[in-house]
Amino acid sequence: MKLNLISSSLLIGAVLAGIAHAGPYDGVYKQTVNAECALVGVDGGSLKIEDSIFYGVEVECRMTKPVDINDMDATIYTMECSGEGSTWDERAILMNDSSGEGIYMIWDGYAFRYERCEEGEL
Repeated sequence: MKLNLISSSLLIGAVLAGIAHAGPYDGVYKQTVNAECALVGVDGGSLKIEDSIFYGVEVECRMTKPVDINDMDATIYTMECSGEGSTWDERAILMNDSSGEGIYMIWDGYAFRYERCEEGEL
């Protein structure tokens, strides 16, 4: 009985830890309307945000130093990026769209809207 209780507690703890690490923007997003959701990080494929890491086309960015924007469903991140043999830092704003089916990603001078991939598309 005691072993079952410990096992159950560990399982619940692992599940809750996984939930706690999921970020508000985690998911797979289409680069274009006809993007292939199963292909992450390539032209014509999709983008992914998971565990505070943004996976783009030949680039990976750690999403650090989050700052919530007051009265908006948006967050500013410092993006610590690497790709194509280079590393760099940039700031980016991520914001859920009003439908809840996508996000806006705003970089210095650029704004993109990405639609979330559905389970059946992955």
